[in-house]
Amino acid sequence: MRRTLILLSASLLTLTACTTKNDGTPSPSGHTPSQSISPDSTDNVPGPGVPKVEKPIDIAHFKQTPCDALTAPEVTELLGSGVTPKPEVAGTAGPQCRWDSPRVSQAGVGVIFTSVDKRGITRVYEAQGKEYPFFKPLPPVDGYPIVAYDASGDQTSHGNCTVALGTSNEQTVDIDVTLSEENVGKKDPCAAAHDVAAQILNNLRKAK
Repeated sequence: MRRTLILLSASLLTLTACTTKNDGTPSPSGHTPSQSISPDSTDNVPGPGVPKVEKPIDIAHFKQTPCDALTAPEVTELLGSGVTPKPEVAGTAGPQCRWDSPRVSQAGVGVIFTSVDKRGITRVYEAQGKEYPFFKPLPPVDGYPIVAYDASGDQTSHGNCTVALGTSNEQTVDIDVTLSEENVGKKDPCAAAHDVAAQILNNLRKAK
């Protein structure tokens, strides 16, 4: 895990030194899950072709305190010092937290413990090419399925990537990573999101 943190620091932190923070308050997440994809049902999950979550994780604690998904030292390593977490327990798409660097333009991380349905990562697979024109399965995180998606198409050239990490067949944790302006085009935001997902998964497991 330490190597993952160092790699992520290289992809997010080291290229944020020369830009300034834009004014304005960011939304909790620019890529909230669609709420009209499938019914609130656990029937037939995982769906055809959808990877199964073999070891479900109880994330009830994080639905009450979503900012616990990342520790303060992890946030500092990712985004630098002075980052204030912005929780929204009653978020439209589910309990969520957002961390944005106060020192550089646009660099930030968001997490949503989705509550739009109970279909887990199947929801994202069912929407590929429809609600989510950008859809890209990524290597599993220690056996847990993860996929990049976006309702606005491929935003990686703009330094943004959103991923859904399956924590059970009925639940995902959705993670949004935005690189600093200086990092755009130099680093892969989906690789950064994958590394953040690994950090979050580790914290979810430790809280069991």
